[in-house]
Amino acid sequence: MTPAARAGAAIEILDEVIAAARGGGAAADTLISRYFSTRRYAGSKDRRAVRELVYRAVRGWAEAPPSGRAALLGIASGDPDLLASFDGSAHAPAPAPEGEAVSPPAEAMPKWLQPRLDPLVEPSEWPALMGRAPLDLRVNRLRGTREEALERLANAEPSPFSPVGVRLPDGTRVEETEAWRSGLIEVQDEGSQLLALACGAAADMTIVDLCAGAGGKTLALAAEMANRGRLVASDTDRGRLSRMRPRLERAGVSIVEPRLLDPGKERAALAELSGVADLVLVDAPCSGTGTWRRNPELRWRLTPERLARFVAAQAYLLELAWELVRPGGILVYAVCALTSEEGRGQAEAFGGRSSAVPEIAPIPGGRAAGPGRLLTPGHDGTDGFFVARWRRPC
Repeated sequence: MTPAARAGAAIEILDEVIAAARGGGAAADTLISRYFSTRRYAGSKDRRAVRELVYRAVRGWAEAPPSGRAALLGIASGDPDLLASFDGSAHAPAPAPEGEAVSPPAEAMPKWLQPRLDPLVEPSEWPALMGRAPLDLRVNRLRGTREEALERLANAEPSPFSPVGVRLPDGTRVEETEAWRSGLIEVQDEGSQLLALACGAAADMTIVDLCAGAGGKTLALAAEMANRGRLVASDTDRGRLSRMRPRLERAGVSIVEPRLLDPGKERAALAELSGVADLVLVDAPCSGTGTWRRNPELRWRLTPERLARFVAAQAYLLELAWELVRPGGILVYAVCALTSEEGRGQAEAFGGRSSAVPEIAPIPGGRAAGPGRLLTPGHDGTDGFFVARWRRPC
């Protein structure tokens, strides 16, 4: 593909990404894969170049532009080589008349969202939300130690905060390593690792991972439990929950009970756990504002209405989880979000309407944010997370 044809392909994909963001469709990664699955003529260098163009455009616009052409022209206005690819040749975008190329706003944050961020997330930190996330791994203590992983992985180094964290150069093919195949390592952002460690999971506990998804934090909890005890991993998403089983087997985990929940009927499905759990983790559905480094098009998907739905769901899940905690037990709430409503505001509201006793989440890094702690890409180099922890009075 010529550079001009690559620009044309990027525009076609960006049109799909914009439509999906507005209509709740597939993620950008999925759309890129679908596009090239029917275009076998594109080589690996072409695919990589087009992907880079797409994500440059997505990162460049805080809010969805009117079209894929506008998206690419916006970033081309400061890139003469890219602008030259709008030459009207075969498979290339048409030339841009004077004045068509409009640069995106300089701010990385949608205007409507700016006043809703946690006060700690100042404008100086916003550019870090659009940076490249490092490739972090969690060492599975059931299979070995961090020292063993560092010896077996080329160019690996310890991550800054997590005692089980390893960092690799971007682009490393992790799944082709023997360390991954043997279950010694899992890809997991250091912030997620710290969140799991903040739970204080231990052997012989009864633990509920209420929003387990595909099991990333479930696996981390099981390792801290030394694969002893009971760990219920529940979710309402059958597809995500089904992806957990092969991960459990590879990690050598046998104590997990995956449990599919019907939305609105969760209490009935979890009734036998009421008041008996030593620990309940609520890694709640959220805006994902802390993960824009990995999923920059989430900025285009988020609306005030969708944020309000997340906040309502989080409050419901906190109430549901609190019913499962035994006297003296622990509830941990976490979101990969940087808004006040989902973080400190949600935690303060829950604390105000319950008998929960707040505790300091025992994690390195982060900053105090109301009753919890906030990790951010700009301050800690991790994905953005809010985490709070409470104990039920005896």
